[in-house]
Amino acid sequence: MREILRTNDVVLVSAVGALLDGANIHHLVLDQNMSVLEGSLGVIPRRILVHDDDLGQARALLTEAGLAHELRAEGE
Repeated sequence: MREILRTNDVVLVSAVGALLDGANIHHLVLDQNMSVLEGSLGVIPRRILVHDDDLGQARALLTEAGLAHELRAEGE
């Protein structure tokens, strides 16, 4: 699995998840439940991961959706 996005914006996490679901790209959101530990302050960024085989398709999908600026750089 490779990380494609890291953000504190829960709305963005939801939107990206919906885009990936719509394209049948399986993904995993890490640190989503950390708000319990951090007191819902949004300090710990959520990370979205996709399978290595879907990475190119996911990056292209998010770029087409105008979210290229949110993508993690290759190799990060």
